[in-house]
Amino acid sequence: MILLAGAAIAVAAIAPIVTRWLGNPPDQRLVDLEVYLDGGRAVLRGAPLYDVLTQPPQLLPFTYPPFAAVLAAPLTLLSWRAAQWAWMAAMYAALLIIVAYSFRDLIRRTGRYAPIAAGALAGGAAWLVPAYDQARFGQVGLFLMALCLADCCTRSARWPRGMLVGLAIAIKLVPGVFLIYFLLTGRREAAVNAMLTAAAAWLGAFALLPHDSADYWFGALLEGGDRTGAVNGTTNQAINGIVARLTTEGPLRSGIWLVLALAMAYYGFRLARRTTLAADRLAGGDRFVGTGRVGGTDHLAAADRLAGPDAYSLLLAGVAITGLLSVLLSPVGWIHHLVWMIAVIGALVGDGRDTRRCLVAAGVWAYFLFPLPWLGTRLLGPDHSLIAVFFGRVVQDLFGAAAIAMVAVLGRWLVGRLAERAVREDPSRRAAGVGTLAP
Repeated sequence: MILLAGAAIAVAAIAPIVTRWLGNPPDQRLVDLEVYLDGGRAVLRGAPLYDVLTQPPQLLPFTYPPFAAVLAAPLTLLSWRAAQWAWMAAMYAALLIIVAYSFRDLIRRTGRYAPIAAGALAGGAAWLVPAYDQARFGQVGLFLMALCLADCCTRSARWPRGMLVGLAIAIKLVPGVFLIYFLLTGRREAAVNAMLTAAAAWLGAFALLPHDSADYWFGALLEGGDRTGAVNGTTNQAINGIVARLTTEGPLRSGIWLVLALAMAYYGFRLARRTTLAADRLAGGDRFVGTGRVGGTDHLAAADRLAGPDAYSLLLAGVAITGLLSVLLSPVGWIHHLVWMIAVIGALVGDGRDTRRCLVAAGVWAYFLFPLPWLGTRLLGPDHSLIAVFFGRVVQDLFGAAAIAMVAVLGRWLVGRLAERAVREDPSRRAAGVGTLAP
């Protein structure tokens, strides 16, 4: 009964979203899923993959590596209506996986009521604007995030760690930031596995689709905004989008973006490394290595239940920072790519025992319930004063600014808070008593 209650809560929360977007006019319904299906059809009939456009009025091109089109081909066997329902079901299954990893310790703390907690958390996550837009467009972001979380946060992987990240990279290049994360945090074997997996997938796609593969790597990939959409559009919350809305196109804009992106990469990856190594230290200090072989599996000490919720929160925080960097550093980081905020909220909440952390997490959740960047566009245009336009630009960039802020909150505030608590609660440091020497 408890399991059914949890499922009922999740379905009740998600059903309005599903009916809203599956009830959209046909030419506005899950438009990115239509891109994937058209890519799959192009593979099956031998049409040039990167010349394909979806039906008017969208006219969207295929922008992913050929391997993604190969994976989409089986979906073309379904009717359009069946494919939409199957995609929605798979998306929310991926969301449940994301919630399970992001709120692991909070869900465990609820004991026998864990299904109810998981259902409520999944329902709450589904209404965040990035996740809401994932359903609106029929996007692939939830699948990629689930793959990356599973690879980076599973205690004992029954697969070569890094393989799932490699699969995500093979589908879309953006998760490639996790290669840097693996290398910086000493998970070099995972980095190698990820690269080998992605390379194997791409080589397999090249064997099947040599011309399309050449078109992608030496053509479509280099076209940038010409294929992905307007770089200066409100929905682009990457650093490049913020800069593009403030400056005109040209060498100056490119130079500013490059400098800011490099600065963000340096700062962000440094904090991701700091956070992850802090997790490894909490998991065992100097007595254990953060990763190692246990029983023939790749064991992640910080993800072990015995390491405690704080170690796992920091591990998740490092992964969440890297996920945010995948949005901020990309030339285009759409609002729906910010589903990584679910992991941010989970890292902040932890097991729910720290009131201040829970309040910060609740604030982040509430912040992303509203389409704030689109509100900023109402203050733009010649009919508004310069002050209104200024504030409009600020509001237009609020999601990107929040992503930058969360990198600092996780990498500085959360690490400091948990490290300070670890020192206070360290059982190896006994309190000094009368007639004893203080340590």
